[in-house]
Amino acid sequence: MGGTPYTQPRPPTFGHNFLPPPPARLAGQKGWRPAGLVLCSRAVRAPKTEPTHAFLRACFGLPTDYTPTWIMRQAGRYLPEYRAVRSKVSFLELCQTPELAAEVTLQPIDRLGVDAAILFSDILPPAQAMGLDLSFEGGPPKISPPVRSQADVDRLVVPDPTEGLGYVLDAVRLIRRELNDRVPLIGFCGAPFTMASYMVEGGGTKSFAHLKGLIFGQPKVYTALMDKIADTTAAYLNAQIEAGAQAVQIFDSWAGALSPEDFRTFALPWVQRVIEQLKGEDVPVIYFVGEAGTLLEAMGEAGADVLGVDWRVPMSEVLERVGPDQAIQGNLDPCTLFAPIPEIERRAGALLETVGARPGHIFNLGHGILPQVDPDHAKALVDFVHQRSRELRAHP
Repeated sequence: MGGTPYTQPRPPTFGHNFLPPPPARLAGQKGWRPAGLVLCSRAVRAPKTEPTHAFLRACFGLPTDYTPTWIMRQAGRYLPEYRAVRSKVSFLELCQTPELAAEVTLQPIDRLGVDAAILFSDILPPAQAMGLDLSFEGGPPKISPPVRSQADVDRLVVPDPTEGLGYVLDAVRLIRRELNDRVPLIGFCGAPFTMASYMVEGGGTKSFAHLKGLIFGQPKVYTALMDKIADTTAAYLNAQIEAGAQAVQIFDSWAGALSPEDFRTFALPWVQRVIEQLKGEDVPVIYFVGEAGTLLEAMGEAGADVLGVDWRVPMSEVLERVGPDQAIQGNLDPCTLFAPIPEIERRAGALLETVGARPGHIFNLGHGILPQVDPDHAKALVDFVHQRSRELRAHP
């Protein structure tokens, strides 16, 4: 066959049978230690200053009196107070108005009693700051024009987050003041692969045909795009940290569409590139991947402090595959909250008993809370996790 031979944009970072060296942000730091000799090898990063908040302690694998919990999308449509705010403005206006973003960020802290707040925003505003049009009108997000050529990539900028995303940073500062250190604040971003999926497809997708077409058909273009996204994302997270975020989560919602080999080649290197650039010594990094059942071992190579896992893999298997030193976040099926409260408690209790008194567990759903959930069920879950985990620590 004629034509130019295909060349991968990045070689796989680590082979399946090798223990990689610790990421640069961990190597040489006081207190880091290699994890157990398991497939998901990593290094445990010790904070410079030992935190007091249970959530931050769990992120670093430190003992806690109970299992801290928060809920992905905890500031959202299931709360009537959120719907009241949202009825007055568009979604993008809500994200871009610091006072309103702060108001809805704080709502679940008061209503549910969770152990961390997460900034109310979306993963896609950085794409807008890079030079693309972003719309949430009439349904799922839409990005235009889609990025599908080298010329398209060349038109994108790596923005100064204090300019194109200053409203997010203003919201972070306002939220920190309003929280008054009641609970830590989590900042976040979309991972480069997930960001690229929206930017190349022009919105959501099930097949990833355009994105994978770019990966395999124009690998140099894909690499150039991912480099720009990664550098934009790193600068954005560093700006959130400087503004006051006390932890950050990287959402790789669509990386589960990749095989382990392709994940290591086409997604993982740019997650590593982001994490390597982060500057907060005492700011833990959570890396969440959707539908990651085949990717747990590779996720551990990213250099994140915490791995966020979905509900499709039993927690017992997760713990076996990641080893004893890896902090974990998850992983109750979000639809469990439709069940009667006793059943919610039974399932949450089983998950807590599987983890036991092992440090480094943050209780969360395996994905975002759904709009149809009764807030009282979410409150009951948080209360139960606090109570039952205290009991398990008192009587292991």
